Amino acid sequence: MRKTWSIALAIAILAAAAAAAAPAGASPEASPETVNWGPCPADAAAPGLECSTIKVPLDYDDPGGKRIDIAISRLASKNPGQRRGVLLTNPGGPSAGLKFPADLRTAKMPQAVLDSYDLIGFDPRGMGHSTPVTCDLTPEQSAVGNVPPYARDAADVAKRAEQSKAIARQCAASKSAWMLPHVSTANTARDMDSIRAALGEKKISFAGYSWGTHLGAVYTTLYPQRSDRIMLDSNVGPDGWDYANDRLYAQGFDDRFPDFAKFAAANSATYGLGSTPEQVTAKYFDLAARLDKAPVRDVDGPTFRMLTYGFLFNDLGMPLVGKIWQALDKDQPLPPMGPDAPPGIENLVSGRYYMICNDSRWPGSVGTYQRTVAIDRLRHPMFGAAGANVQPCAFWSAPADPPVRVGDRGPSNVLMLQNQRDPATPLAGAEKLRRAFGDRARLVTVDAGGHGVYPYVGNKCADTAATTFLLTGERPKHDLACAAEPR
Repeated sequence: MRKTWSIALAIAILAAAAAAAAPAGASPEASPETVNWGPCPADAAAPGLECSTIKVPLDYDDPGGKRIDIAISRLASKNPGQRRGVLLTNPGGPSAGLKFPADLRTAKMPQAVLDSYDLIGFDPRGMGHSTPVTCDLTPEQSAVGNVPPYARDAADVAKRAEQSKAIARQCAASKSAWMLPHVSTANTARDMDSIRAALGEKKISFAGYSWGTHLGAVYTTLYPQRSDRIMLDSNVGPDGWDYANDRLYAQGFDDRFPDFAKFAAANSATYGLGSTPEQVTAKYFDLAARLDKAPVRDVDGPTFRMLTYGFLFNDLGMPLVGKIWQALDKDQPLPPMGPDAPPGIENLVSGRYYMICNDSRWPGSVGTYQRTVAIDRLRHPMFGAAGANVQPCAFWSAPADPPVRVGDRGPSNVLMLQNQRDPATPLAGAEKLRRAFGDRARLVTVDAGGHGVYPYVGNKCADTAATTFLLTGERPKHDLACAAEPR
């Protein structure tokens, strides 16, 4: 159904120790290979954007063995006299990023930055136009977003566990299972270094968002001396996307929801959801309880909670959330919720499972999830029973890739940007990453809600800090808190 795909899209559009900085299998210095730039695939085409493909090792411990394709793109600087290098980019997800340089231009990335760098995009291994993976997912399986469904009780957890087991089995039995042990954040970071070498660059700068912040943190940990200016926006914690990170979605919802409650209360004449934030909050629990008992317009309680969460990633979604609540409250037709599933969604969801499930160990006992869901439902009654629910990673067959421990060894060249009320990558995770980086990083927080800071929020304080860093390498002397500004 259209509403189900919208949930997945709303959430998807959403981001070794330093002593082992020269790990086994690290990509070697190499002579630049010939990169033949040409037209981009139709789904990534944009004015001025060029595309190509490079070959990288499937297994960096066996560099002479099987090789796979990594699709790359370039939005070249049109000011050769001002160009200083390349800025690799990643939009998070994990998802395809071939078109992301053009998307940043559309989002009003400052022209001075576009002049100073060739913006480089790429599809991570396993995804998009890189050598793809599959789990042979059905449309219903592909429609589940990054966050598992809200579990109303232990039976819901058990049901989700069976669904997750099926997905894990399908991934292990798929025609691309030969790639299963090798799709990881660490290997994607090694692919980034292969891109650097192919382009003939001694160093690369990086702009990563959401899950892309973890990718950037891993890259600059593995390759500190090949990292130029590392900008991380909407930050995942230092351990990446593990079960503890999933449970943080509850905190993200708690942080973000008051923004919507204020909006709905200020527009009570339009939506009729309450004239105070407290009344709007009470309406949330009332609707959730009613829909748990009897769905309306095919929307049950877990779907209602997920719709609310997914469309609060951006302030522009608040009117839609208000209309959804209004329709459900009065049993009226639901408003349009966006496009149908994009082409290739099965591959992107499969690639996400390959990536995050290989990165870390998840609890394997259904009983553990049932207990944790019960705890988080009490601690975070609005949304805690969603993030604590089961993912296919609980039943993963491939061994986890050895974790890369983000630390404070390396140049002080990391700038972190973070909204205070980010539902997808909460401030709590960003603060953990900041502590892990030590003096390598500076953290710029913005008194704003939503997912994504630069250049999306339009906060002059944060934008100035980010642009100055990318153009000059200068960071704030200390962590910086930016006040709220009209949006």
